[in-house]
Amino acid sequence: MANIKSAIKRVKTNETARANNIAQKSAVRTNVKKVESAIALNDATAANESIVAAVKGLDKAATKGLISKNAAARKKSRLMKKVNKLNA
Repeated sequence: MANIKSAIKRVKTNETARANNIAQKSAVRTNVKKVESAIALNDATAANESIVAAVKGLDKAATKGLISKNAAARKKSRLMKKVNKLNA
């Protein structure tokens, strides 16, 4: 354990940030899974509603640095392709 006061504070803030990052990543994954499950059930209306939340979450995660912007773009593209195929 750190002895210096600033190092002790850093450890605490890092733990808090890590917990927040895990929660946000989990929320993004949940939103993506909701879209994929709606697609699997051929439910176009549910897929269209949940894609909005998934895209918003992916964009936020990319902005905050939780995932890279290319990974977010790739995931959004693949989801949109599936949803558009379902709507066609």
